[in-house]
Amino acid sequence: MAPLSVEAILERKRDGAELGPDEIQWLVARVVDGGITRPQAAAFLAFTYLRGMTDAETVALTLAMRDSGEVLRWQVDGLIVDKHSTGGVGDKVSLVLAPLWAELGYRVPMISGRGLGHTGGTLDKLESIPGFRTDLPVARLHQVLAEVGCFMNGQTEQLAPADRVLYALRNETSTVSSVPLITASILSKKLAEGLDELSLDVKWGSGAFMKTLPAAQELAESLVRVGNGAGVRTRARLTDMNVPLGRAIGNAIEVEEAVACLKGEGPEDLADLSCQLIGRDAEEVARARAVLDRGGAYERWCRLVRAHGGDPQAPLLGGGCAERVVSAQHDGAVSRCDAYDLGRAAFVLGAGRRSAEQAVHPGVGLWVHVRPGDTVVRGQPLVTLLHAERGLDHALQLVGDGILVT
Repeated sequence: MAPLSVEAILERKRDGAELGPDEIQWLVARVVDGGITRPQAAAFLAFTYLRGMTDAETVALTLAMRDSGEVLRWQVDGLIVDKHSTGGVGDKVSLVLAPLWAELGYRVPMISGRGLGHTGGTLDKLESIPGFRTDLPVARLHQVLAEVGCFMNGQTEQLAPADRVLYALRNETSTVSSVPLITASILSKKLAEGLDELSLDVKWGSGAFMKTLPAAQELAESLVRVGNGAGVRTRARLTDMNVPLGRAIGNAIEVEEAVACLKGEGPEDLADLSCQLIGRDAEEVARARAVLDRGGAYERWCRLVRAHGGDPQAPLLGGGCAERVVSAQHDGAVSRCDAYDLGRAAFVLGAGRRSAEQAVHPGVGLWVHVRPGDTVVRGQPLVTLLHAERGLDHALQLVGDGILVT
């Protein structure tokens, strides 16, 4: 076989040819080691965006990106499982899911990320717990997984380094919305965790990355086909993100709501989605719900927090925020409770960030007291804002846009 060259690979992709696994693996390796230029890598992304990829190409890209760094291997009993959400407002499912899955006998090596824009990040929520470390070294992760059954940590520099390079270039080249590139980005990081099974929560609606149900369906189907094609049993659920999940939007207050759920006292939609994402069939969903309803996973959560250096009994960080209540101006029914507007309101208060380097405020956020269809009377609280002065006027405007009583 002739030696591979970036020029030949780019020409083939430009002209719509299907690349082979060896070509894709070679190209991804050159992306990581600097063997190709940034313009050449950008051209590959652009041609992929325009020409698409077959499932075989996307599987090869996913595996090449996974294998660009360390692939974790675990010496523990039980199935190794994790979940991924495409991002939403008020989505604290991971905080419930990891200890609940572990309580059911699974092993959960959960590598999570930070929030950007109006959607929250699991690491930001966890770091509102005093002492909680999200940067445990790999050797410690092995210990925690063996002793607790789950961990929740940030991505190490060794996991899927090709994704970091290509993700940054996708932002610069307007190729973010390519389904094959999204699929490979998501799955390469998850497959680097050494999983047996992966459960996907693909969201659609105003507060989601995918705004329409057909777009979310296309992504979900791609993720399932490619995940299974790469050797990991993969399933997906489509969930509505036109309305926030649960009642809390923020960092510390989402931890508070997740803990309530683990005690059997949380909101119904959060408990239901957590169990649906765990269960492979109706019997397992029912078993998970029984554990959750009796508070059976709460002690596992406490063990998880302590294993990460945190104190599950300590007051959460960011306390002392001022409150502003937005009340109904007249009797009526709630016809709109928009996830995007409310997520943006929490963001401008300081719960989110515009760039990866920006700090978040752990204590600010929103408690949303109503749902579409609720009947309210004049003066009834609709939303309580927890704020530290920053962005309050803008947040109140966004709440006014997001909650409509007719």
